[in-house]
Amino acid sequence: MNEIKAYTVVEGGSITAPKGFTSGGLHCGLKKTDRNDLAAILCEVPATAAAVYTTNVFQAAPLKVTRESLANGVLQAVIVNSGNANACTGEQGEADAYEMRAAAARHLGVNELDVAVASTGVIGELLKMDCVRSGIAGLPEKLDEGAAGAEEFCQAILTTDLVKKECCVKVLVGGEEVTIAGAAKGSGMIHPNMATMLGFMTTDAVIDGEALLTLLRTATNSTFNMITVDGDTSTNDMLVAMASGLAGNEKLTRLHPDWDAFAAAFIHVCKTLAKAIARDGEGATKLIEVQISGAVHDEAAGAIAKTVVGSSLVKSAIFGADANWGRIIAAVGRAGVPVSPERVDISLGEIEVLKQSRPVAFDEEKALHYLQKSDTILITVALSDGDGTATAWGCDLTYDYVRINAAYRT
Repeated sequence: MNEIKAYTVVEGGSITAPKGFTSGGLHCGLKKTDRNDLAAILCEVPATAAAVYTTNVFQAAPLKVTRESLANGVLQAVIVNSGNANACTGEQGEADAYEMRAAAARHLGVNELDVAVASTGVIGELLKMDCVRSGIAGLPEKLDEGAAGAEEFCQAILTTDLVKKECCVKVLVGGEEVTIAGAAKGSGMIHPNMATMLGFMTTDAVIDGEALLTLLRTATNSTFNMITVDGDTSTNDMLVAMASGLAGNEKLTRLHPDWDAFAAAFIHVCKTLAKAIARDGEGATKLIEVQISGAVHDEAAGAIAKTVVGSSLVKSAIFGADANWGRIIAAVGRAGVPVSPERVDISLGEIEVLKQSRPVAFDEEKALHYLQKSDTILITVALSDGDGTATAWGCDLTYDYVRINAAYRT
């Protein structure tokens, strides 16, 4: 484990690392391939829980069911499928989501209202419920508290993702070791305002429910809400956090002396997952990180950062290794927030390309080498309007993105 600030990152850690959690997955027939497409997380006790959801007006049936389950701030299980979003499926889709919840509760031995439901995949097609029913019946024997169960879970939630996304950290709370972990999926239709993005976080902390929800919202705003792949916000985005309370620490609230340490650890997990989603954008070859400083306030900085990292022209230039700062400053100027147009500095990595809104002579070969050889491209934009800062993440726009999405349904 590597020491990072007040918490340590657990190499190889997973969503089952916190005390009380098991997970697993299997293939039930929703996907055309034999990849896993149904999974569950189970807590041995009712867990304090919270969630955030997509702001898309068209919200998939599972979100309605999960909101209902979370009305009392408690969950004990999550059932999730990939291959079918169960979105825009009308009354039948809602009935299917409720049936998923009931079946999961029955087979996992928990209260029906303590089950969350999540789905991801193609929009507008009804679930193959015969496959779902048989799959849920087989899930209990697949649940495991070790790495195997977590691996099967992570594989089951993927769609066009090329890699799984997970993170785990430990932090001391009142002398007790607390573990926080997360797993997520997302590669395309990513522009969260909570993308097709699903995230699941587990912790064994004893924590106040309102404090958990507040932290989840705060963490989401600076991490998952600061990534973009293609500017599209999904109908199914959901991030769920569950706290088993089995670490035995004194209950965490925002007044607890170790709250800041716990919050930093929690946000680290969210940031790691968010960056992994951006890096795995459909067809992507580069992770792009945009750092804004000197904006009138943080919200303005955030708007500029997401505008730059989401610009198709900027993304295309990065793919083509073209140090075209004109596309960057144009994106800054159309972000819809106040900017002093004569006082903007821009750099690509360590290469300064614009100073006080005037071109700087730079080594084109050095810039080409940086853009071609670096896995992560850093764009920094310094303004002179205030103390606002923000960071956003995205990826380059490649030929493969078009290929993948031109035939996503077929």
